[in-house]
Amino acid sequence: MPELPEVETVRRGIAPHIVGKTILELMLRAPGLRLPLDPALCRILPGQAIRQVLRRAKYLLLMTDQGCLIIHLGMSGVLRILPAGSTEHKHDHVDLIFVDGTCLRFTDPRRFGMFIYSNDDPLRHPLLVDLGPEPLESHFQAELLYEYSRGKKQAIKTFIMNQKTVVGVGNIYANEALFRAGIHPARSVGRISRRRYERLVAAIKEVLAAAIAAGGTTISDFSGSDGRPGYFRQELLVYGRGSQPCSDCGRTIRTCRLGQRSTFFCAFCQR
Repeated sequence: MPELPEVETVRRGIAPHIVGKTILELMLRAPGLRLPLDPALCRILPGQAIRQVLRRAKYLLLMTDQGCLIIHLGMSGVLRILPAGSTEHKHDHVDLIFVDGTCLRFTDPRRFGMFIYSNDDPLRHPLLVDLGPEPLESHFQAELLYEYSRGKKQAIKTFIMNQKTVVGVGNIYANEALFRAGIHPARSVGRISRRRYERLVAAIKEVLAAAIAAGGTTISDFSGSDGRPGYFRQELLVYGRGSQPCSDCGRTIRTCRLGQRSTFFCAFCQR
């Protein structure tokens, strides 16, 4: 599943091609994805212009004159800029066609994505209203995690992957951030000091920023909006490296399951 850096990469990739453009037509080729596709959008959207392309967590927000298209890529969704009328393929479910003859096409083989519209403030939409802070913004601080974790016993990896704690720290980046911070992924959140949370927040910001700069991480069938894969996986220090030597101490990287997700760590470097 595309994680926050991949979604931010898509946002940056498509924004220059669609901001300021007026919608000519919306074409829906399926009754629904994870949620039904509203056929009324084919009447509502034409004539509106795209004013901004924003991101909240893993959601893309296409701000129009009158509302917002909320897009989630799901497991395998891809957005591409193409000439209008380009040959359609089996999993091309939505075309947003602009008056200049270009098209934003949403392709989703597994159909777990979402493509919905809101007339109201999208940040107050039920899908977004309860989300935690953005990890790369200034108000995401160690004090927030420290205070929220007091009295809790859950594993730190599960804690930081909870979208109500902080958004966008998916499995890959949770593994990497905890390794860089020297924190064992199974350690109870209530037993982590404020100073160690400072190291973890810094590591989360560092690993996500590096992944965005590298164009995201391609793990299976995701590729960037221009068709090029991300390259950050070449820099992964623990994720996917079970039984290989730790880059810091040389001991074997171990694996386990936490919250039903594959977890990679060095038992010597992470305590």
